[in-house]
Amino acid sequence: MNYETSHEIEWAVAGFFGVRTHIIVPNISWGMLLHECDLAVLSPTGYLWEVEIKTSKADLVRDKSKRKWLFYKERKIRKLWFAIPKKLLNAIEHIPTFAGVLTVSEYGLVHEIRKPEVNDLALKLTEAQKFQLARLGTMRIWKLKRKLIEREKK
Repeated sequence: MNYETSHEIEWAVAGFFGVRTHIIVPNISWGMLLHECDLAVLSPTGYLWEVEIKTSKADLVRDKSKRKWLFYKERKIRKLWFAIPKKLLNAIEHIPTFAGVLTVSEYGLVHEIRKPEVNDLALKLTEAQKFQLARLGTMRIWKLKRKLIEREKK
């Protein structure tokens, strides 16, 4: 692996945060937040963190103009990171200054280049919200299992 695709970066970042100590759910676009979230991380303290995954400079530039960053403080997200391949380190000026920056090397090693600002307006998730996040995560497992079954039959 080269750790340059969104799935490869997602895998490396999940390992960085620790799947045994955090609930980590990829690709939330409904059922939890008002926006798409590449990677949602529920911290052991009950706060929700977000990781935005970008794989190209054009993707970073395009994302910079999205309105969702204007309302970041109003969301449930306590901390936000952008995860990028190490080769994009020279393009971090396109990442909002309140966001942390994670780089992923070609070997899958993750380094925190910049820490995120803490959104003090974000509240801890309720038990119902935690359950919803876990439910969304387990839904993805069954979809992946179905794909594995289909692939095995080929």
